[in-house]
Amino acid sequence: MRAEQILIIRFSAIGDVAMAVPVVYSLAKQYPDLRVTFMSKAFARPLFENLAPNVGFMEADLKEEYHGIRGLNALYRRLTSKNFTAIADFHDVLRSKYLRARFNIDRYKVAHINKHRKSRSRLVAVDDKQLVQLPTSFHNYAEVLAELGYPVKVEFKSFFPEGKGDLSKLPVSFVPRKSEDECWIGVAPFAAHQGKIYPPRLMEKVIVGLIKRYPECKIYLFGGGEKEIKVFDEWCAKYKQLVKASPNLAGLYQELILMSHLDVMISMDSANMHLASLVNTTVVSVWGATHPFAGFMGWNQSLDNAVQLDLPCRPCSIYGDKECIRGNYACMKNIAPDNIINKVIGVIEKKRI
Repeated sequence: MRAEQILIIRFSAIGDVAMAVPVVYSLAKQYPDLRVTFMSKAFARPLFENLAPNVGFMEADLKEEYHGIRGLNALYRRLTSKNFTAIADFHDVLRSKYLRARFNIDRYKVAHINKHRKSRSRLVAVDDKQLVQLPTSFHNYAEVLAELGYPVKVEFKSFFPEGKGDLSKLPVSFVPRKSEDECWIGVAPFAAHQGKIYPPRLMEKVIVGLIKRYPECKIYLFGGGEKEIKVFDEWCAKYKQLVKASPNLAGLYQELILMSHLDVMISMDSANMHLASLVNTTVVSVWGATHPFAGFMGWNQSLDNAVQLDLPCRPCSIYGDKECIRGNYACMKNIAPDNIINKVIGVIEKKRI
């Protein structure tokens, strides 16, 4: 009898892929005889290659090696040679739909994600908005597996089995030993779209407020884009407590190690919220055009730690990529820095009790 092997497909942005980690981990643990292969872009490899003994990672370069119909056909031929017994499409976009169609024709067991698009449309509607909690991505991913005959109870605590990553694997000159009474705060102030970014001038006020409260703290800045580094350089020149994290670390795995030792992370609705969640770090998340009700809150994060304004136009976008209908992004600009500062203080002080 052929051994059971499942292929899971999710090509998307790192935040969406990171949300698959607790589900894939739970699947692997609850079905130890099942071979799980997660297929995505190269950036996702550190999240899966050491996740569990029966989980493997497969890279698919859709821009070069597997570009276009000819490339997808080549990818399909490669996949069929691996004798998968089930195909889970966690993405449901044109490329994954094409592969799914090929697998269906050849009578593979195939299932795909339900993105609840109608409910999402009602959530972001201008008129007759229905502000209700939608199923989370974790639920939607697990639903695909259940359809294939692998129901899972999603149970996950941290990417690192021992709870925290090994700081000795980071550059010694960059990360010193953390003392018991020292406070480490992460700040990831940027996102892919303007509707999900708290204005840098206001985030600087948050940083100043936290430094006043915790003068001996270290604040690690996450983000590696050119514009981000420019802002970080300006901040670091003013405040000795700030350290640029991403530019000084060798990739995603090292960032996860550092995140696991933070007392709290401040993040937008972005990848860093999800990455910090994977290492069991509390996140104070800041929401503007988007909303936690769309189902993209980080794993095991509390809505109590979400900072957001109650505006009739919110949310206006599922992914934050739409232009502001008011033209001023009030959903972000009107958030007082003290709202974020107080949430962070609450998290830190609770840990110190």
